[in-house]
Amino acid sequence: MNENIVTSALDLFAQFAIIGGALWAVWGVISLAGGLKDQNGPQIQSGVWQVVGGGLIIAAAALFQTIAL
Repeated sequence: MNENIVTSALDLFAQFAIIGGALWAVWGVISLAGGLKDQNGPQIQSGVWQVVGGGLIIAAAALFQTIAL
């Protein structure tokens, strides 16, 4: 029974991390769009890296979710 609780907690954590990574990536796209509109180089760079970071968070959470106990 304790294994089931731990597995459920890890799945919940992974789901929250995936949602958080998706929100982070969406905010990066918004920042990127604003930088492109204003032709602001540092804001464009920040937006691109934020999108990449959100993708990495999603990938890490998905990998974490596949770990079997």
